[in-house]
Amino acid sequence: MARVLIVGCGCRGQALGAAVAGAGHAVRGTSRSPARVSELDKGGIEGVLADPDRLGTLVPALAGVTVVCWLMGSAEDAADVHGPRLRSLTEHLVDTPVRGVVYESAGRADAALLEQGASIVREASRTWHIPVEIVDTDPAAHDEWLEAMTSAVERLLRR
Repeated sequence: MARVLIVGCGCRGQALGAAVAGAGHAVRGTSRSPARVSELDKGGIEGVLADPDRLGTLVPALAGVTVVCWLMGSAEDAADVHGPRLRSLTEHLVDTPVRGVVYESAGRADAALLEQGASIVREASRTWHIPVEIVDTDPAAHDEWLEAMTSAVERLLRR
């Protein structure tokens, strides 16, 4: 059994968490809201209070994690999560048990930011040999998005 960390575990993250847990894996999800963390716990996802804009809050959640899912495609008000914060995270992953990253490159965030994030993840893969999956399925097409995300996680876990 592997542990998957979903950064940005809102409604779509919970759906992904349920699918990943249904495949027999442990799921940890982050939220900026203490109330939301309690909801995650009640839904069978280990909830963690963390903010992707403050990586120091996120680093402890990486313990025992095999795959990180960066679900920031709809983070319209947080440009840094597709730039400097994401770059810092990928640099930090080298010294953790994480062996794969799924980056959501579609959503309501500016397309240029999403492409920048995808570029950062690809660069991290080339530099540190971290396997990555970039999912560009529109989250508005929920069923297709969920299938694409679940498949990306499973591909990384099979490596």
